[in-house]
Amino acid sequence: MTMPIALPMLTGISALSLDAKGRMTLPARYREALGVGDPTGSTLALLESDNGCLLLMSHARWVAKINGLSEDEADEDRRRFWLGLSDTPEIDSAGRILLNPVLREGAGISREVMLLGVGPHFEIWDAARLAAHKEQVRARKLRGAP
Repeated sequence: MTMPIALPMLTGISALSLDAKGRMTLPARYREALGVGDPTGSTLALLESDNGCLLLMSHARWVAKINGLSEDEADEDRRRFWLGLSDTPEIDSAGRILLNPVLREGAGISREVMLLGVGPHFEIWDAARLAAHKEQVRARKLRGAP
């Protein structure tokens, strides 16, 4: 069954560089979709993914996701990533987001990053790690594996 993607749908790719403080400038075209500039605040949610990247989303989307987590033991890993390995950074007046150093290290992110819009959120990948991930996916597809 295909699930519809809630609007706004985030799409596209951007090659970005972190500054010396570990901040990433969010391209202007994505800010409104993430609720930046909304009078309720400019807080976002950043979390480490079990796919080797960081996820960036609106704070409202993150809250909705964590409210949907159960306290069942089966959800323990999901709670660890969605709650424990997360941060709620604010975007500054220059459109920059500080990527938490612990989360950056966990996702293997150095200076050059790729920002991918994948529907309801963004993935932030270390550029080299994304290239390796794409090659692994392609090799798996060529072998006929899902």
